[in-house]
Amino acid sequence: MTLIANTNSEDEMIAAGMSFGATLSPGSVVALVGQLGAGKTHFTKGVARSVGSNDLVTSPTFGLVNEYRSGSVPVFHFDFYRMDEAEEVIRIGWEEYLDEDGILVVEWADKFEFLLPEETHWLHLEISADGVHTVFQK
Repeated sequence: MTLIANTNSEDEMIAAGMSFGATLSPGSVVALVGQLGAGKTHFTKGVARSVGSNDLVTSPTFGLVNEYRSGSVPVFHFDFYRMDEAEEVIRIGWEEYLDEDGILVVEWADKFEFLLPEETHWLHLEISADGVHTVFQK
């Protein structure tokens, strides 16, 4: 695994997302894997900011997908946490979103790994005993 960032605050996690987001292009898919509180949504805030979005980025846990379209590239933010079956992901338009010229960021992506394209960027977020949040790319 490749170290992306060690962060000590929400602002540092957002900055890590901005830095990583600057390497993405339309059509990119980012899979975020990590426990509750690991920083997945803050990382996504940074990805959205990296394309100039000024939209309010929030966890899509209950809405399942949030769209941020105010930047130069739309960002589609998914959360698979509350989904039990792949058919639920398909019903919310997963395949159509994959065809969009946007960046897809998926929290809890490992629940339905088989739905993500082969070229997906897999990021793992961890919290160490001393509270440092670390982002690795698989």
